[in-house]
Amino acid sequence: MTLATGVVIGLVMKRRDGRLRVVRPRALPGQGAEPGTSEGTSAVTGEDIGVELGERATLVQFSTAFCQPCRATRRILDEVAGMVPGVRHVEIDAESRLDLVRRFDIMRTPTVLILDDSGNVVKRASGQPRKADVIAALGAAVTIDQGVDKSSHQSDAV
Repeated sequence: MTLATGVVIGLVMKRRDGRLRVVRPRALPGQGAEPGTSEGTSAVTGEDIGVELGERATLVQFSTAFCQPCRATRRILDEVAGMVPGVRHVEIDAESRLDLVRRFDIMRTPTVLILDDSGNVVKRASGQPRKADVIAALGAAVTIDQGVDKSSHQSDAV
């Protein structure tokens, strides 16, 4: 019985690993968002993460020093930020920013948050996301600026 339970839990975790999921919009006061979850937080500012947000979207990665999937995730997010104008990749050391870890309910590394241009979390993934999924998820965050060239690829580690 214990073995079967372990196998089921392992299969569920493998299926969810790295999948970007939609984050519910922040509830207004009195509407019942759980405190301490990403659904109950206000928009992220450049001051919160220590660097300016991207003009169109920001890919925030929570990592730790000895996390192997974090290195691969860093490469993926850097590539995507380089492909999409106005998108910035910011890597945050989870061990040194426990305030943000608690605020966004980070349970493991890597965890990726996709922020729109206003700093609202629109998608998140725990585990290493696929490049194609990150590109597709940016569609929910990036507003189309027709005729405006905002070609600024930026990557920062905090």
